[in-house]
Amino acid sequence: MPRRARGGDTLLMGHTGERRTQSERDAITVEIGYALASAVFAAAVVFGVLAGPALLFDLPGAVEKVLLASGTALAPVLFLLRVVSVLVRFREGGQPSHPGRTGADS
Repeated sequence: MPRRARGGDTLLMGHTGERRTQSERDAITVEIGYALASAVFAAAVVFGVLAGPALLFDLPGAVEKVLLASGTALAPVLFLLRVVSVLVRFREGGQPSHPGRTGADS
């Protein structure tokens, strides 16, 4: 059974055996939300760019099928790639230690 921290907060173990604080769990939750939202947006844009002309214009049958199929196939692939890349980058600590600063010595 998980140990209770002060204030009734449950401590969870991280992937390295360390206990995660509430702020770390909040950061993970925000990062998951960002990964999903940005992936939905990117997939929608790709689908719209590829399948949009087929849905808006009267195109020849073969061209319409190719555009719809490519949009339908590539959008979910892009969605998965975006979610995985954001979460892997977060897990590897790709976040700056001083947000807003660009140089290591600033």
